[in-house]
Amino acid sequence: MGEHQREAVQRDFLKYTAQQILKILRNEKSQLQRELLIHAKDRKFQIWERNSLSIPLWSDKVMLQKLEYIHYNPVKAGMCLYPEDYQYSSAAFYHKGERRWDFLSHFDG
Repeated sequence: MGEHQREAVQRDFLKYTAQQILKILRNEKSQLQRELLIHAKDRKFQIWERNSLSIPLWSDKVMLQKLEYIHYNPVKAGMCLYPEDYQYSSAAFYHKGERRWDFLSHFDG
């Protein structure tokens, strides 16, 4: 992987996305932000699970499988009828081409 170590890439990705998510929640004055409040020594909010597992995405087929799994989680939890209806999902971006957040880009470039 050249000069990029998996752990460093994952750490930077999680940090950046957490900051972006918190920024959106703060701007929308979302109740979800309050639910993520933890007051730990090293952070005020917890977005991602500690020690989250990384999964190798070795093909577009596997990537799409994982993306679909993530998109359908709110549906399975009863939070919406369709993945693209869940406000905090990228499903609308992939399914309908809606661009709710500037930082999203398609996984295949």
